[in-house]
Amino acid sequence: MAEVRNKQVVLKNYAVCFPKESDMNIVQGTITLKVPEGSSDVLLKNLYLSCDPYLRLLMAKNNYVGFGTFTLHSPLAGNGVSQVVESGHPEYKKGE
Repeated sequence: MAEVRNKQVVLKNYAVCFPKESDMNIVQGTITLKVPEGSSDVLLKNLYLSCDPYLRLLMAKNNYVGFGTFTLHSPLAGNGVSQVVESGHPEYKKGE
């Protein structure tokens, strides 16, 4: 597989009340991705990413609701819809 561009939203500062754009950085880079020969790994391309209200709680240092928090200087995690780019798994075919 060729090199692909990758974007990540990284938590720069813990949010106080509502998150601000200055609390996050967008980091771009390139990477070569390939499913290792003989593995059952699946390589996915994100098509849509969810930005749910509960993510705000995870951006706070102390959220007091029993959730963990995101780690500073790490990409934000969330749910989304993806397409299979390459697969070594018998249940997931390219293009699904």
